Amino acid sequence: MALLLFFRRPFSFARLLWTYATFWSSLSLSIIVYRLSPFHPLAKFPGPMINRVTKLWGLGVALRGYQYLSFKKLHDTYGPYVRTGPNELSIIDAAAVPQILNFGGLDKGRFYETGRHSSTPPTIVSLTGEAHTGKRRVWNRAMTSAALREYEPLIVKRASQLVSRLGDQDGNIDLVLWFDLFTLDLMGDLAFGGGFEGLRDGQDVDSVGERIRGFLAASSVAGQIPWIMPTLHLFPQVGRIIQEFNEFGQGLAVQRIKRGAVHTKDLWYHLADEAGLEKEKPTLESSAADGIVAIIAASDTTASALSSLMWFLLSNPKYYRRVQLELDTVYTNGDDPLDVSKHQQLVFLSACINETLRLHPPLPSNGGPRGIPLDNEGRNIAGRFIPPGTTIYTPPYSLHRNPDYFFPYPGQFVPDRWLPGSNFEKHETSAFMPFSLGPANCVGQKLAKREILMVISVLLKSFHISFANQFDSEAWQTHIHDFFVATRSPLRVNLTQRHKS
Repeated sequence: MALLLFFRRPFSFARLLWTYATFWSSLSLSIIVYRLSPFHPLAKFPGPMINRVTKLWGLGVALRGYQYLSFKKLHDTYGPYVRTGPNELSIIDAAAVPQILNFGGLDKGRFYETGRHSSTPPTIVSLTGEAHTGKRRVWNRAMTSAALREYEPLIVKRASQLVSRLGDQDGNIDLVLWFDLFTLDLMGDLAFGGGFEGLRDGQDVDSVGERIRGFLAASSVAGQIPWIMPTLHLFPQVGRIIQEFNEFGQGLAVQRIKRGAVHTKDLWYHLADEAGLEKEKPTLESSAADGIVAIIAASDTTASALSSLMWFLLSNPKYYRRVQLELDTVYTNGDDPLDVSKHQQLVFLSACINETLRLHPPLPSNGGPRGIPLDNEGRNIAGRFIPPGTTIYTPPYSLHRNPDYFFPYPGQFVPDRWLPGSNFEKHETSAFMPFSLGPANCVGQKLAKREILMVISVLLKSFHISFANQFDSEAWQTHIHDFFVATRSPLRVNLTQRHKS
């Protein structure tokens, strides 16, 4: 309208449409030309033309849950540095990744604020700087060796219940479902002193897992269009999920407070600072938000790792037999397979866990990018200048399968590479980061590994496990989707009781 008036053209609807079309076409063309030109700050980094022009391609890939595979294909084609968006890079250079994620690295991007309403207290996920350091101090206290020992009775209780409930089932059991129920029940115990009984009911009655995966999927997709982040919670569907989570978490927190102290110092004990060690006691809302973060962060990820580990072992019978033989050697004469004091002797099982996390990291695309602010001067990373305004991914799935760091057989399940004295041509543990790196790495990684060791030990000591009849085991990993956390399709198995040794 302003252009028509400026040029003193008679007004008509057709002229107005033509003016708008001309303006937006010219603007779009100029943006495309600039993004493809040698004058763009990221022009020297290789990548497909469509990715250099727009993030819409990446959005389409994310909607289908194949971002991790897209990253892998791009790195196989273009090398360790790939331009995956107009102002975005994916980097799998082992020398660069610590400089991005470690202490003194890059700031968290807007991705980490996804979906947090202004009324919701910030959590360890979104906080930065001194605020993150203070919150991390509380979480670190909750994950010390002494704290983990306090949690062991809760893990034993739920792992024993898992074995009991699996023993009640008749053939063709979906292990993914039961691992999901186990991790949700356990994290409910740890974070709020109870609240979930999925193992008892044989289903997720409150649809907590489904809501978690819906929220994470929305966050993952929105991460492809970061300008939408501050308003994501305004979308009715996402807003409803966030509100339900807030109310659900606060309801669990109120119940935990009404019940009073539990028999063990659970995770809530630390998050709510019941010991009074912090200068300022956290509010109920803050502790509830942290409890929900614990459930989101530790349930799906651990269930994903458990599912993938079982799939790898069942797909490789020789490794399955070696794990079972090791367990039978370590736990003899009626020893309790949930006894964590013998975990150090489970060398081969630990190697299998590491190999599973290498090939199927629970957060295959990194779980959230880092960024260089526009008002920054840019950063030199591993000898390369990264300009301001750049968003950077460091996808573990691609990094872990890079033959520059794991060779031979970078894409195959070969747990022996993790054994002491193994003589593989390339085995760079510095390129292994299933729990990320630096001050924002996964604070619960020791808890996760303890859970996995305990669950697999008691399962393989209790049952002979095999793929269910007519189950397409080879296709299972092709149905893994990347919505922040890797989601899995049903893993169908048959179980038969083993005789107690």
